[in-house]
Amino acid sequence: MKILWVNSGFLHPTTKGGHIRTLETLRQLHKRHEIHYVAFEDSTHPEGIERSREYSTRAYPIPNRVPVRRSPAFAGQVIASLLSSMPLPVSRYQSAAMAKTIRRLRNQERFDAVVCDFLFPSANFDSLENCVLFEHNLETAIWERHAETATNPVLRAYFGLQARRMFVYEREICRKVGRVIAVSPVDAEKMRARFDITHVTDVPTGVDVEYFSPPDTIDRSSDLVFLGSMDWMPNIDGVCYFAEEIFPFVLAERPGCTLAIAGRRPTPKVQRLTERNPNIQVTGTVQDIRPHLWGSSISIVPLRIGSGTRLKIYESMAAKVAVVSTTVGAEGLEIHPPEDIRIADDPREFARHCLELLGDADARRRVAEAGWRMVSSHFSWKEVTRRMEEALTSTPAGVK
Repeated sequence: MKILWVNSGFLHPTTKGGHIRTLETLRQLHKRHEIHYVAFEDSTHPEGIERSREYSTRAYPIPNRVPVRRSPAFAGQVIASLLSSMPLPVSRYQSAAMAKTIRRLRNQERFDAVVCDFLFPSANFDSLENCVLFEHNLETAIWERHAETATNPVLRAYFGLQARRMFVYEREICRKVGRVIAVSPVDAEKMRARFDITHVTDVPTGVDVEYFSPPDTIDRSSDLVFLGSMDWMPNIDGVCYFAEEIFPFVLAERPGCTLAIAGRRPTPKVQRLTERNPNIQVTGTVQDIRPHLWGSSISIVPLRIGSGTRLKIYESMAAKVAVVSTTVGAEGLEIHPPEDIRIADDPREFARHCLELLGDADARRRVAEAGWRMVSSHFSWKEVTRRMEEALTSTPAGVK
């Protein structure tokens, strides 16, 4: 196949779950298909374009600096978004240059499939007919959960506004495209019900089991570890919720218990957690996340907000690390609690699971080994990409 793949950014450095899912999928597709990749370039990370050869036949970098959060330019976007019907997460990525490049390529080339990766670049398409929308998350659900959990009335009102706008926009785009690819049966069913569509296929999340396989010798670094981009609001909410409402119950019984928060761009709110509690370490961006996984006893996923699926759970399982998660954190994944993961939504119950596994090495090992067997037998990237190929080839023909 000849595939046009449009994303909001290049895939290196690979620091987010969506980056990993797309990168591993494209690496497999690129072995057999011709990939044309369109994305915004980031001048601070030139390796993004340089390494695009790993997963694409040809790359088309689009000059466009998307303002980072908490910057004056981002504040300007937020203010401007209040006067627009388009949700801010989409309007941030509107680009005349990207729209022109997509239009030119579709006029000049004959593509067998056109993929809009995430909802965000969709505003740059003149036509989405017969295109594939790769929905890593049900974006509307994320904003609704932000509104539900916000304690600040102003933030609650803002999140509610964005949720309503996102619902209208996401429903419209999902109805326009030829096929929607969700990352779990749960998300696929929600999209069918909420957006009144039938053309939805679910393709599961994969994991590189060999890459995460632990070494023979491990240096212990922390009792608990949280993995994830620390500039993403659901992760920020999750670690702060754990630190403030769950961790005190753990420390009451194990005063020396330590927590490592490992992920890129921690916000000041996350960094302040170390000031309040010396048992918490915030690493910031790390080149290799695996030593932090291998060096921990338990991987925690205390998320209250989110959609899609959390790669961090399957990565932890592949690293043979026991996982304790909330229901939202493990939503959409094939899991079998309590055998291969522990699930709890009440702070005391979450703490109890952590304490039980920390205090019982045999129980911890049984949970970790059950998780490893499950992901190693069902969720290789090769098998996941086969499902993606089936979805792409079943999209209506005649794509330009």
